[in-house]
Formats: sequence, structure tokens, C-alpha cells
Amino acid sequence: MYAVIKTGGKQYRVVAGEKIKVEQIPAEVGAEITLDQILMVGEGESVKVGAPLVVGAKITARVIAHGRHPKVKIFKMRRRKHYQKHQGHRQNYTELEIGSISA
Repeated sequence: MYAVIKTGGKQYRVVAGEKIKVEQIPAEVGAEITLDQILMVGEGESVKVGAPLVVGAKITARVIAHGRHPKVKIFKMRRRKHYQKHQGHRQNYTELEIGSISA
């Protein structure tokens, strides 16, 4: 069984037992959270597609860790104008382990 969830403005295809990194969620490490924005649930040939969400579907997940992604380097330059700008950014994430998917 798999599902397509929406969290942090992004969509993820998840399966039970899978670990995913999503945008930071304010929850303690080890806490059980419920994801209720489920766009689609599929099992074999049967697929339930929500309009926009699947009614009654829930996913339980456990927070494994919080962290930061590798640095993204930003370099801006205008040729022949003696302009160079260096920046960097590290995005925070929450690592989740998907538990059960119920539709």
C-alpha cells in the first residue's frame, strides 16, 4: 500500500516503513504524528484519488531526527562590472519514518 501526501508545500509518495525528509515540523524526536493531507491512496490495482483529499485516510509517522540539508551555494556575478556576490543556504528538515497507512 502506498500514498501520496502533502506536507510543507511539497508532495511525497510514501510506503509503510519508508524514511523521508520533509520540511521542518515542530515535533519532538520520537513523537508520533498524524499526517491527514492525503491526496491519493493505492493498493495494487485499486486507487483512491481525493478531490482534493481522500476522506478518512490517515498516516501515522514517527519523528526520527531534525537536521539541516547540505549547503546550497549561490553565486551572482555581472561580467565587466566588478560585481560578485557569494551566499549560502542550509534548509532545515525533519526525518520521518512512515508507520501505518489507513484508508
